[in-house]
Amino acid sequence: MISNLEYYKTFYYVVKTGSITGAANILSVSQPAVSQAIHQLESSIGVTLFNRSSRGIKLTQEGELLYRYVSSGYETIELGQQRLEQMLHLDAGEVRIGASDMTLRFFLLPYLERFHEKYPNIKVTVTNGPTPETMRSLIDGKIDFGVVSTPFEKNPGIDEIPVREIQDTFIAGRRFTQYKNRMLGFEELEHLPLIFLEGQTSTSSYMRDFLLRNNVEIHPEFELATSDMIVQFALRNLGVGCVVRDFASEYLESGILFELRFNKIIPHRNFCVIKDNTHAMSIAATKLIELIADD
Repeated sequence: MISNLEYYKTFYYVVKTGSITGAANILSVSQPAVSQAIHQLESSIGVTLFNRSSRGIKLTQEGELLYRYVSSGYETIELGQQRLEQMLHLDAGEVRIGASDMTLRFFLLPYLERFHEKYPNIKVTVTNGPTPETMRSLIDGKIDFGVVSTPFEKNPGIDEIPVREIQDTFIAGRRFTQYKNRMLGFEELEHLPLIFLEGQTSTSSYMRDFLLRNNVEIHPEFELATSDMIVQFALRNLGVGCVVRDFASEYLESGILFELRFNKIIPHRNFCVIKDNTHAMSIAATKLIELIADD
């Protein structure tokens, strides 16, 4: 078993300063206290660490061996403490975030820009993936928090903070102008060439389930990897695209595309910050969430 670590600390400073007096000044103790600590260390390990003479003290061969290890360990501890202080003052650290293309582009990016301006030494890592993948990464401890879109499967260990409302919509170009400004029933979508996201994204799953609840079963003409591609297909009149409105806002405002109108409202959804309440979050991650929550 290691003897009292304070003895090793005293030993380290005696060697580093080259004297009992120097160690006493750094440690803010008396010279007899330093001498007693060295004596106690020598007694506990059974070797003489210093040769003492009128000219001062000098390490024995055994003392030199021990000092190589003690100095390495103590300086590593000091470095760790300095690193921790940097993290506490946000001069170092890392934030790991999970987000989809949509949440990153239309919500998170401005906050990351502000956070980086304020804390330039914090490393920010964003893992890109759909909502289910982000949820798994959070549960597995691979990210500090995620920004996802509802709906998603609830988990008792996960806290969710709604941060922004979003709206799903159907968009079309000039080929479908006969539907512009008309009030439609959702069942009419069954007869239109639809463009949806592929896979199990929250957007695709939500809209398919919503339409099924309204007795509408769809068979999309195109299933694409990104919402940006859906907008591009709609611009080329290849079908009616289902996207979150933000993706098409530029073209809707200019009149190049238009939104289909329905006799029932598609409910709003939300972007949410999700975090695991069973794990302590890093100081940097906590600060970024506070920045988001302040808005």
